[in-house]
Amino acid sequence: PGHGRVLVVDAGASMRCAMLGDMIAELGVRNGWAGIVMYGCIRDSAAIAHMNLGVKALNTHPVKSHKKDAGSRDVPVAFGGVSIRPGQYVYADEDGILVSDMPLDQVSASGVS
Repeated sequence: PGHGRVLVVDAGASMRCAMLGDMIAELGVRNGWAGIVMYGCIRDSAAIAHMNLGVKALNTHPVKSHKKDAGSRDVPVAFGGVSIRPGQYVYADEDGILVSDMPLDQVSASGVS
């Protein structure tokens, strides 16, 4: 279960295939994930855009991946000049992604509220 969290995937900036498609995205919706940040490509972007799931990726690619490895979970990742650790908060809009150590609703202009 996602419990409103964001799944962050370091796919090595690969442009060879898509690491996320509509079927996995739909599982994310059903399991309560708020979003997915993919450091790589996705496919089925038109279908994913209509889902109640925020998705940010480097690009789209029509070829799906070969699932060789389950990957690691609850580990820090670093890409795009940013390190993201488990437990941090991830916010995104059309212009980019922000990572915070605490929920932004607990931060005021002068610091922590």
